[in-house]
Amino acid sequence: MAANFLHGVETIEIDSGPRPVKLVKTAVIGIVGTAVAGPVNTPVLVSSERDFAQFGPAHAGATIRAALERIYKQKGTVAVVINVCDPVKHASSVSDETVRLREDGSFALAHPGASALVLTNEAGDVTWQEGTDYTFDAATGTGTRIATGSLVGGEVCRASYTYADATKVTPADIIGTIDAAGRRTGMKALRDSYQLFGFYPKILLAPVFGTLAAVTQELASLADDLRAIAFVNAPAGATVQQAISGRGALGNINFATSSRRIALCFPHVKDFDVATNTETVAELATYAAGALARKDQENGYWWSPSNTELTGVTGTDTPIYAMINDPNSEANLLNEAGILTTFNSFGTGIRLWGNRSAAFPSETHPKNFINVQRVADVIAESLEYFTLQFIDRPLDSALIDAIAESGNAFLRKLIADEAIIDGRVWADEADNEATELAAGHVTFTYDFMPTPPTERITYKSVVNIAYLQQLLGKS
Repeated sequence: MAANFLHGVETIEIDSGPRPVKLVKTAVIGIVGTAVAGPVNTPVLVSSERDFAQFGPAHAGATIRAALERIYKQKGTVAVVINVCDPVKHASSVSDETVRLREDGSFALAHPGASALVLTNEAGDVTWQEGTDYTFDAATGTGTRIATGSLVGGEVCRASYTYADATKVTPADIIGTIDAAGRRTGMKALRDSYQLFGFYPKILLAPVFGTLAAVTQELASLADDLRAIAFVNAPAGATVQQAISGRGALGNINFATSSRRIALCFPHVKDFDVATNTETVAELATYAAGALARKDQENGYWWSPSNTELTGVTGTDTPIYAMINDPNSEANLLNEAGILTTFNSFGTGIRLWGNRSAAFPSETHPKNFINVQRVADVIAESLEYFTLQFIDRPLDSALIDAIAESGNAFLRKLIADEAIIDGRVWADEADNEATELAAGHVTFTYDFMPTPPTERITYKSVVNIAYLQQLLGKS
């Protein structure tokens, strides 16, 4: 109440009661990789295919563009992209590359992401000028003669330039660090996503580099902090035996982890590259990440990514025998070792197959199911963010009731969505002694149970001879 004298009427607005809890975004993919163009070590928001061009063309060693195209074959989604290919640090030079102008006046260098181009005639005694004789797109490494210039179609030229060489990127660049100016680089820069965009990526990828043990371990650590799931692939050319043995102490691939945050993928798959008009080898992990984002959007984050047909996949580099009723099939043996794989049986198409993270089989808690862990993450983070509006308000019964009821309304909505079976939020008296409340600390407890995936269905078959009585007209 105001302290000054008032002979009249006033209105004081009371802002109390439960509030809606806002769900965090889940279908956001964080990609750490290489590109020949675009910002370096800076989170870039991608929300449509129009945003792909800023990273330059798909090219040998450049992993970001190819990953985005494969993800979008599943469904368009939001991605936060970190390009670690620095054109200053990761640069190579070319001298006197032979370039022939096509009849239409266009030309292309052997490498995109080019800079400092010097274009001369074949003899080297005439230097043509950008803007006068030709235009040049550094990102794609392509140019076109200017009609008023001195270049003519069919001209043979020599080009000298520097280009961003993605093949020089190291695992240390992907992992990243804190530089002298205090800026995060590599995958560590994904931690800046919330301050920039208001959300963190919940599905993580480091295409190609994720096959390395050091990068897999760093992804697990980052995923812990961001409450995300990271998809990593076994190296290309690995066998079923190597994938399974990689889960043990004698394995020699990147599968030696029991993180709930890591989804292990095997084998590599095949798809068609329009740019080269050839079939190429791609990581199952990239397609699996896209399939999970698609499931989030079409069905809900509480759905498992398993048994989802992979759009754009034409085959696998290692054949995987899969049969729905054979526990000794390769697909089942891989799942039993906590590895996601492919399922391709008669008439099924190529599907992602497997529900469990790398925590399985060493951990049997329901959170080893990828979807159960993600539901737990969504509830925890949604409640945390929502509670900001109650911080520093007077601690009284109304505030405690408002927080608890808000949380319960949120869980009731998840029950109605069939994301969880049941759950509730409450303030337990045993956790809230007078000394804690006096210190401004109130504790809430919540429980819940997500719907686990229907991983196994059993039929019990009984031959009932009593039915033979029907032959005699008896019921």
